[in-house]
Amino acid sequence: MQRLLIVEDDDAVRTTIVTFLELEGYAVDAVSSTHEAIERLNQTAYPIVISDIYLDEQTGLDVLEAARRRDPSCAVILMTARGTVETVMAATRGGAFDYIAKPFELEKMLETVKRAERMRAAEEQGETEAEELPETEMVGSSPGMVEIYKVISRVAPTDATVLLEGETGTGKELVARLIHANSPRASQPFVAVDCASIALSLLESELFGAMRGAFTGADRDRMGVFEAANRGTVFLDEIGDIETGFQLKLLRFLQDREIRPVGAPRPRSVDVRVIAATNRELQKLVEEGKFREDLWFRINVVRIILPTLRQRRGDVHLLAHYFLRKYNDRYSQDARLTPGGLKALEDYTWPGNVRQLQHTIERLTILAPDGRIDEQAVSEAIEAMAPHEHAGETLAEAEEEQIRRVLEATGGNKSRAAKILGIERKTLYRKLDRMDM
Repeated sequence: MQRLLIVEDDDAVRTTIVTFLELEGYAVDAVSSTHEAIERLNQTAYPIVISDIYLDEQTGLDVLEAARRRDPSCAVILMTARGTVETVMAATRGGAFDYIAKPFELEKMLETVKRAERMRAAEEQGETEAEELPETEMVGSSPGMVEIYKVISRVAPTDATVLLEGETGTGKELVARLIHANSPRASQPFVAVDCASIALSLLESELFGAMRGAFTGADRDRMGVFEAANRGTVFLDEIGDIETGFQLKLLRFLQDREIRPVGAPRPRSVDVRVIAATNRELQKLVEEGKFREDLWFRINVVRIILPTLRQRRGDVHLLAHYFLRKYNDRYSQDARLTPGGLKALEDYTWPGNVRQLQHTIERLTILAPDGRIDEQAVSEAIEAMAPHEHAGETLAEAEEEQIRRVLEATGGNKSRAAKILGIERKTLYRKLDRMDM
């Protein structure tokens, strides 16, 4: 059996992995730095290399590059407790075999090593060219998020239809934009459509277009979303809300890649990638006869289920600090998050998921007393953003001051201010009328 190379700067972790693999019958070499790893790789071609990402002045990506340069068929397994979508995608593009989030079960490591052995035996190799990666708001290092990053990195370069499932606020459109940005269609349009917000009578003309005179009010030819996004990507959000009669027309489009604008005599071919999303359980809707099974099969090529924030509590501190930096920069603030404030954020259930956390941090950045975000400030912000039956019926002086500060910070943008304040826009307008603003 050929030797494996382990690259890990944590002595305890390195010893544990080496001991485990040796007990499983593997011959193992182990080093604690990228310098030692690259030196070894310049001398020896290892069939499998297992390396941490964050090591010293260099990273596991440098180890990956050296291993693949020495032996293009080398299976490199990367591991880290600080996974991001950027590092996962860089690793995938660099030819990494797999990417494992710490902490992990040793059996998972063994299964990954065995898969790498099977891949080499079958000579199933593949290399992709490294590219500069875009910045993104996909933040999280939990094992569930790392698995999603891996799927994104694999599906993005293809034209496969993707179905995103998850609660409101989990980041479905963000994932769709990330897939598009890392696809060959990146330079072409990305068009998002909220299917739930468009009246059934208008959905066909919105997606497929309409000819002049096709219906009352159609005083000119109108290009539909699919044609406008030709050679790009269309994101169909809340696809589970589409009426069953229109589902057949959508199915035919996905099968033939042709559109027939309302009132047009002939169909037209278009080339678009479709990414669909829903916060409903489509499989259950199929069983209830509310969603066509053939359409379900057509869009369910690659399915990504986005976890709730409750299922990835370990990411709350990463997200909180990310949004805090973002809004400190945007509003020229210097808000600080105390340990008690962070614990309060981590202990909350976040029914609105990442989107709710984002708006809460934005509000706190602007309104926290003396820029200090402590446990009390977090509790008050969460309570203020919770829906109340009679919100907006009274207007205290403190509330007026909050509204003034938020409007000042947003440059008078009332829609943005309403989101930060956690109230409906019409409620804000009513309050502003009473304040003579």
